[in-house]
Amino acid sequence: MAGKNRIAAGDKTTVESARIVLEAGGNAFDAAVAACFTAMIAEPALTSAGGGGFLNAYPADGKPILFDFFVNTPSGDVNKVDFSKIMVDFGTTKQAFHIGKGSVAVPGIVAGLLLAHDYLGDMPIKLVMEPAIEFAKKGIRLTKTQSYVLRILKPIIIRNSIGQRMFAPEGELLSESDLLCMPDFADFLDVLTYEGKDLFYRGEVAKNLLSEIDGGGLIQYDDLLHYQVVLRDPLKTSFHGYTILGNPPPSLGGLLIDATLTLLEKSGETQVTPISLLRLVEAFETTNILRQERVKEPPSARSSKLTQQEFFKDYLDVYLSSYSPRNVIKSEPHSLGSTTHISILDRAGNAVSVTTTNGEGSGIFIPGTGIMLNNMLGEEDLNPEGFHQYNKGKRLSSMISPTIVMDKRNPVLITGSAGSSRILSVTIQIILNTLCNNMKIEEATAASRIHLERNVLHLEPGFPDDVVKKLEARYEIKRWEEQNLYFGGANSVSSSSCAGDPRRDGYALEF
Repeated sequence: MAGKNRIAAGDKTTVESARIVLEAGGNAFDAAVAACFTAMIAEPALTSAGGGGFLNAYPADGKPILFDFFVNTPSGDVNKVDFSKIMVDFGTTKQAFHIGKGSVAVPGIVAGLLLAHDYLGDMPIKLVMEPAIEFAKKGIRLTKTQSYVLRILKPIIIRNSIGQRMFAPEGELLSESDLLCMPDFADFLDVLTYEGKDLFYRGEVAKNLLSEIDGGGLIQYDDLLHYQVVLRDPLKTSFHGYTILGNPPPSLGGLLIDATLTLLEKSGETQVTPISLLRLVEAFETTNILRQERVKEPPSARSSKLTQQEFFKDYLDVYLSSYSPRNVIKSEPHSLGSTTHISILDRAGNAVSVTTTNGEGSGIFIPGTGIMLNNMLGEEDLNPEGFHQYNKGKRLSSMISPTIVMDKRNPVLITGSAGSSRILSVTIQIILNTLCNNMKIEEATAASRIHLERNVLHLEPGFPDDVVKKLEARYEIKRWEEQNLYFGGANSVSSSSCAGDPRRDGYALEF
């Protein structure tokens, strides 16, 4: 399969880094690694070398593989933690986030990206890392979206002197078009190309990390030493004549996407164009109820699909009847969705979909690196049983869902999204718009979106009033005045085009 290189990511500079690597002779996997490390500079409030993620890969000449490098739970004493709540002002509302040394889970992203490169890359790692190193040294101009996210997360990112020097070097927080330089991070990446992951997990950086979180943190040296990237077979879903490669357990995202798409397919709804908005909302509602009633704890790596369980027939029957008697507790979302996504399809047919996250960030930086650590142990969505109630040394579950859609032979859609609980609904709407509603990827990305959060239905502008009135009889409606980053950041590539999500300054390029 020969064609064009196509890239979509959350920032123009992130895409530029991937372009440089592809033009220098690298493949899609080299480009994805370069882009991920560059995103840590270009999208600093959304991803970091102190976080985690997943990379879904389809080599043109091999077998699909998913690299799970999400965060692990640490083994420290949970009775002695530095863990605090702060209020973040979104303008129209305030939300609580939990940060501090005791919010930091064991990072996996450095190990994951390096292993993916070792397995699938063509170009030497030093060349792959060069664009990110140069951007970190010379600086990157902040976009409107990145400036906004930094502003609302200001209490976190300038919590200590390291963050202040980086994000408010002259006393005022950097804003749109200001130059963000990360020289310490450039030095870290440079040394990383020589020392490999040992630098982060057992070398000087590991020692500095442990020293910084001493007295309230939970990560121990053995947690870093024994962290392992897990290679998994992607979760396969047959849908509308295609095969969807998703994120398998212990991630929850792929399971819920599989469940929702199965409901729609078995109802015959995917044979109708356009798909009924009411039936789509009901599918989201049924999946939400299925999750609440049947997923009492994070799925294990051995978990089978929810759709393969005997109980799924009961939920399918409810959905097919168009009647759901359950009353779901009303709740507003409590996560910004500090996540970013990259999709790449190279001219040889190699496809990669990768999503990374740092939570909202813990406010804790590793000295001498410019790396802010994650706050995954303070994310309510990831800790449904309560904070610090986890089994030690395990993967946290996640909604992250990097996705690749295949026809009989080739990838036809590479997608995924930022957005925490919205990842499920956004990814499904991109899939439906392209595969069922015959939209080009640019149109599918720009189309108005919905999201059902408990029994509150969020709607972007553009839906017909008569349709909304029918929905009002069943759901509490929140109509947004304009498209918003709340509705995710789906950066996607198809076999014929590519699109970055304008809601988060996404950018796309083909050549």
